[in-house]
Amino acid sequence: MVETGEDAAVPHTIALVDDDRNILTSVSMALEAEGFRVRTFVDGSDALAGLQRDPADLAILDIKMPRMDGMELLERLRQKSALPVIFLTSKDDEIDEVLGLRMGADDYITKPFSQRLLIERIRAVLRRRDQVGAAAGDGEDQTIHRGDLVLDPSRHQCTWRGHDVNLTVTEFLLLEALARRPGHVKSRDQLIDAAYGEHIYVDDRTIDSHVKRLRKKFREHDPEFAQIETLYGVGYRYRAD
Repeated sequence: MVETGEDAAVPHTIALVDDDRNILTSVSMALEAEGFRVRTFVDGSDALAGLQRDPADLAILDIKMPRMDGMELLERLRQKSALPVIFLTSKDDEIDEVLGLRMGADDYITKPFSQRLLIERIRAVLRRRDQVGAAAGDGEDQTIHRGDLVLDPSRHQCTWRGHDVNLTVTEFLLLEALARRPGHVKSRDQLIDAAYGEHIYVDDRTIDSHVKRLRKKFREHDPEFAQIETLYGVGYRYRAD
């Protein structure tokens, strides 16, 4: 199914980074058939240089690659960019999945994978990115003020005590879901729906990894940050001061 309307005029650009040329070829064909523009790279070094010259809308990164692996590439990208990232990881590399999420990946998918599933995950991440910026065109101020926290969805901007906190799309949506109703508990299922949508399955540890990453980012600016509270067996809440 090819995108129609506005999306067809300006197709999303996907950067596909994998040292397996069979995957590059087959996945590129599948994505192009769905209306995406695809740029391929066989290693992390080439991908980093290419993305710095010409940014994409989303990157799909294999974890194990020569010269620069997916983990290092993600770390380098996150120094300057909130580019949405989906990891490709081997089925046995559970630690890589968790570590990747903690480093700031938006999602992951295990090999071998269904191309249809990958396309659904790509669309879900892009929808989340668009959701974050949707307020920019509605003419209303959607900025959230919660004490020292300021969230501006129209600019994808988060500040804590005047310091910019660089969040990925998924992290921003999770924080927004919690901060909109301080003191109210959000279950992991509710947070999954807020960040991923109702039709995407991810397990609980994915949300836990994103929350750990969120806390770490805030504590880089404020070691005493404790606004995101865990209610064990229930979920999370943003503390009401």
